[in-house]
Amino acid sequence: MDKNQELKERREASKLGGGEARIERQHSQGKLTARERVTTLLDEGSFNEIGQFVEHRSTSFGLEKNKIPGDGVVTGYGRVHGRLIYVFSQDFTVLGGSLSETHAAKICRVMDLAMKNGAPIIGLNDSGGARIQEGVVSLAGYADIFYRNTRASGVIPQLSVIMGPCAGGAVYSPALTDFTIMVEDTSYMFVTGPNVVKTVTHEVVTSEELGGAKTHAEKSGVNHFTAGNDIEALKQVRDLVTFMPQNANELAPSPSLFEFKASKLENIKSILPDNNQLPYDIRKVIECTIDDNSFREVHADFAKNIVVGFARIEGRSIGVVANQPASMAGVLDIDSSRKAARFVRFCDAFNIPLLVFEDVPGFLPGTDQEWRGIITNGAKLLYAFAEATVPRITVITRKAYGGAFDVMNSKSIGSDLNFAWPTAEIAVMGAKGAAEIIFKKEIKGAEDQEAMWKQKEAEYAEMFANPYRAAERGIVDDVILPEETRAKVIDGFKMLENKAETLPKKKHGNIPL
Repeated sequence: MDKNQELKERREASKLGGGEARIERQHSQGKLTARERVTTLLDEGSFNEIGQFVEHRSTSFGLEKNKIPGDGVVTGYGRVHGRLIYVFSQDFTVLGGSLSETHAAKICRVMDLAMKNGAPIIGLNDSGGARIQEGVVSLAGYADIFYRNTRASGVIPQLSVIMGPCAGGAVYSPALTDFTIMVEDTSYMFVTGPNVVKTVTHEVVTSEELGGAKTHAEKSGVNHFTAGNDIEALKQVRDLVTFMPQNANELAPSPSLFEFKASKLENIKSILPDNNQLPYDIRKVIECTIDDNSFREVHADFAKNIVVGFARIEGRSIGVVANQPASMAGVLDIDSSRKAARFVRFCDAFNIPLLVFEDVPGFLPGTDQEWRGIITNGAKLLYAFAEATVPRITVITRKAYGGAFDVMNSKSIGSDLNFAWPTAEIAVMGAKGAAEIIFKKEIKGAEDQEAMWKQKEAEYAEMFANPYRAAERGIVDDVILPEETRAKVIDGFKMLENKAETLPKKKHGNIPL
C-alpha cells in the first residue's frame, strides 16, 4: 500500500472513534461527538491534533482485541477568537470514554504544553470513569491529571465542560478547575452513583436529581454555568474566555469598541426605593454602570443573595461582586461567602480589577449557620479580599452594617477607593437594634415607651445611618450621586492602572478552608 494512502486511511479510521453505530447513538441522545465539539469550540480550521494514533497498551480481559486510535480522547490545540487554546475532548463512543493510562497521558501532554506556553486549557468531559480493566494504572492516570490541575491553578485559566457522565474520581479534575459548565439533561456529576447511594443510605434518587446540571447549579454550587445543549455550552466557553487573560502574567484583552446608553445615567437615579426596608435588584445598578450587554453572571442560580460575574468598563474586563437585596435582603451567609471568595480569588490571580457594590445588613444569624461554620466561611471572603492585589473599588449603595461592612472590601482590608451614595447607611447595626441597646435603661422608665423608642431610633439614624460620619473619618473617600458612579469608577480604574502591590514573602497563606 502507498504510504501516503496508508496515513490517510489511518487518519480516517481514528476520526470514526467507536464507529458509526456509536456515533449515531451519541447523536440520538442530543450530544455531539468529541471531534464535533472541538470543531465547534475552536476557530474554523485552527485545530491541530496531538496523539491521534495513540493506543492503549493493556492486554487484560481481552482489551488487546479492542484498540482504537486515539484511545477515547481527542487532544490538541487551536484558537478561540484568534487566541491560543489547548483542549481535550473525551470520546464516549470509545469504551465509554473511560480513562486509561494512555488516555490520561494524552491529557497530561496538552496540560503540560498549556503551562509551558501560558495558554488556557479547556476540558470537554464525557466519560464513564476509570477503565476498570486497567485497575490501579487508570487511577494513577487521574492522579497525574489532578496534580497538573493543582499546579496550573492561578497560572493559566482552566475550564471544564461536563457534556455527559462524570463520576467517581473523574469529578475532582473539574472541581480543581476555575469554572464548570454543565449541559442540561445529558450531563451529571457525582462521587458515588444512585445505585451505591441506595445500597449505603437506602435513598432512592435518579442521576439527574443526584448530580444533574440543575442540582449542581442550585444546591451544591459545583456548576457555574448551565447550557441547554452542547452547542450552547461551547458558545458560552468561547464568550467566557474573552474576559480572561491567557495567563497570570498578562492582562485580559480589551475590545476596542464598546457601547453605553446615556439613558442609563438617568435610570440609575430611580432604582433604590424610598423605603430603605424594601428590596431592589442590584443587577440594575450593575447594568447602569458597565458597558452595554457586557455582564456575564457566574453562579447565577446559587447563593442568590450575592451576585458575581464578569463585565467591561470602557472595554476593559472587570470582576463584579455585589450584595443582592432582592434575595434574603442581601445578607451574607455560608454559601454566598464561599461563592464570592472563590470568584474574588480567580480575578486576583488573573489581574482582573474588582468592582464591589455593597448593600449588606450583616451576616445571617441562627444555629444552622453557626454550627455549619459561618465564622470560617465568612472569613474566606474576608481573606480573599484582603489578599487581593488587583485594583479594587467599592460603592456602598445603602446598608453597610457590622462585620459584613468590613468584609465587603472595606478600605481597612485594602480597598483602593470607596464611594458611598447619599442613601448609604454605614454603622455597627441598624438604627432599631442600636437604639434598643443604647437607650434600653433610659426608655424603660418612660411613660410612652413606644414613642420614646421611635424618637431614639430616629436620633441614632440621623447620627449614623448616613455616609457622612464615615466620610468625615476617611473611611469612605467620597459621597457621590448615583449617576456619577460610572464616571467615578472609570476614573478610579484608570488611576489604578499601574498599581503595584506585593504580598509579604511566604510559601502561601493558610486560607480558612
